Amino acid sequence: MASDSSTSSSPSLPQEVSTAEARAELKTLVAEPPSETEIDLEFLFTRDIEFRQETIYFIVIDRFHDGDSENNEGPNPELYDPEKQDWGKYWGGDLQGIIDKLDYLKNLGVTAIWLTPLFEQVEALFVEQAAIHGYWTKDFKRLNPRFIDKDENPSLNQTQETRDTTFDRLIEELHKRNMKLVLDIVCNHSNPDFSGKKGELYDDGVKIADFNDDKNHWYHHYGEVTNWEDEWQVQNCELSGLATFNENNTEYRNYIKSAIKQWLDRGVDALRVDTVKHMPIWFWQEFNADIYTYRPDVFIFGEWIYSSPQDDRSVEFANNSGMTLLDFGLCMAIRQALGTWDENGFYLVKDVLDLDYRYDSATESITFIDNHDMHRFQTLNPDPEILRMAIALIMTSRGIPCIFYGTEQYLHNDTNGDNNPYGNNDPYNRPMMEKWDKDSPLYREICLLSGLRRLNPAVSMGSQWEKYITPDVYCYTRNYRDSVLFVALNRRDPVTIEAVQTDLPDGEHTDVMSRNKLEVKDGHLYNLELDSKQVIVLSHVGERVKGRTIVRVQLNGVQTQLGETIVAIGDCPELGNWDIGKAYPLEYINSNTWFGEIPFDESVGKLITYKYAMWREGQSPLRENLVARRWVVAQEGIVKWRDRWAS
Repeated sequence: MASDSSTSSSPSLPQEVSTAEARAELKTLVAEPPSETEIDLEFLFTRDIEFRQETIYFIVIDRFHDGDSENNEGPNPELYDPEKQDWGKYWGGDLQGIIDKLDYLKNLGVTAIWLTPLFEQVEALFVEQAAIHGYWTKDFKRLNPRFIDKDENPSLNQTQETRDTTFDRLIEELHKRNMKLVLDIVCNHSNPDFSGKKGELYDDGVKIADFNDDKNHWYHHYGEVTNWEDEWQVQNCELSGLATFNENNTEYRNYIKSAIKQWLDRGVDALRVDTVKHMPIWFWQEFNADIYTYRPDVFIFGEWIYSSPQDDRSVEFANNSGMTLLDFGLCMAIRQALGTWDENGFYLVKDVLDLDYRYDSATESITFIDNHDMHRFQTLNPDPEILRMAIALIMTSRGIPCIFYGTEQYLHNDTNGDNNPYGNNDPYNRPMMEKWDKDSPLYREICLLSGLRRLNPAVSMGSQWEKYITPDVYCYTRNYRDSVLFVALNRRDPVTIEAVQTDLPDGEHTDVMSRNKLEVKDGHLYNLELDSKQVIVLSHVGERVKGRTIVRVQLNGVQTQLGETIVAIGDCPELGNWDIGKAYPLEYINSNTWFGEIPFDESVGKLITYKYAMWREGQSPLRENLVARRWVVAQEGIVKWRDRWAS
């Protein structure tokens, strides 16, 4: 989850500091604290990063665009295939290629790019594969020389002050465009056995560990996983022959955290963490706490392969690890409903969304329809109109959508290298990007829907309500305050729906997808005609919350009944000065989550106390059973409270 905030923090313990100036001021205060009345408390509790309005674009660096042909051969020319026929070798994509295409991505509506790991990799073949994917790291503090200028020193430390590599120029160009960079990291393992070497690890060029000579116990030595139902094996044994780190080793933990912090210093905005299920949750709790203390305004999400709301362990991880997860549950439901044309259709999607209450932060899950570890969606179903529907579904449903590179150009390759009926699994799901057509229908629609996510807060932060469903038709709304989004999808034959509730205000509304006009009466669309494979999106944007500081409140763990409302009360005007009749009401998201944006003006920069209460029709209000929480409201910007109901 993004920058999880303490629910009862003392003003003497800094939680979030967002600027270099604030950090410097805070250090001064800690070193020589003046009298309490002179401390400017705004520096103690400051801003957070908000990722729910982002549209992420996931790039396999080597397969996106070759912007610098002089770095193609790299340290070992035998690993480069200029003909782009050997799927296991490098094809030339690099960071300059991404810089060259940033305007293309910006116009697409992309606001954050997630890159496969760009650390220095082993320069050898393992099972006829080079490390083009970036997950066989040799040195977590150096850049892969194949991705930067051939004359640039890949050492991170030697460029820490000058910051003059292609990587630093990429960060600069992204931030000029108000785009973010997601760094892909892997803490579970280093590299496999090649030519008798395994797990050789370096700290900015200095060898610090070796699986075959592991005097300092940096690695586990339990062999490969043989029983995937055995939790101990999954967390301690090897994944596909990769040298698995011993998370009990303090030296290892200090090394991996220091490496990631150095990349954050270079301007990285978010982290995607690989193979999180293969390490115990205590490691991630420590890791995330350390990272958030160092950079409170970083967003972190992890990959728990095939996580789902039915999987108790992955749900526990999502709620207690300090990071959110890639939403494999929703992904697989969409792939079955629209990819393999399961007869249950949209009921599969419903089954996943109906369990959102199991997650504390379902609206921060990362949603997707395919990635680098599975068949591309169009291999499952080549119909571009069905791909369009699947993309519309993740762009308008709860969660943060992630588009796999080239999807907007219908990129896929159906090479069937493993006799799988669906073909193009790894590595054939990683073809070279071929087209940059800004007139592609899907390119234009992703742009429209990405803009809608930023314009309408119901899409990024609101609840999701099913309004009509059959195996072939799915209608739902997204609601937040008085903002509404209505979506209708039809995967099969034309159909007419006699009446469907929209939650939209009465009057004429324009379909974002077709620009057709539809009339809403009594909150309903009557005789709604849906063509085969049609998508309808209607948007109504209400008044946005405005204030010098916006506190985005999320409360979990409270059970409410129909007619009950959760409110925030406190000792400041914005929270009613303890008058429960003037408390600030939150919005229902699901049976585990209430959310709201509270504008602060009078109380910015001040220490406040607050707690939650429940308004109940015909009964006395129910207040939390705890001493009030304390918080210092920042002078401006966005702050998050992440709290759990105290009963």
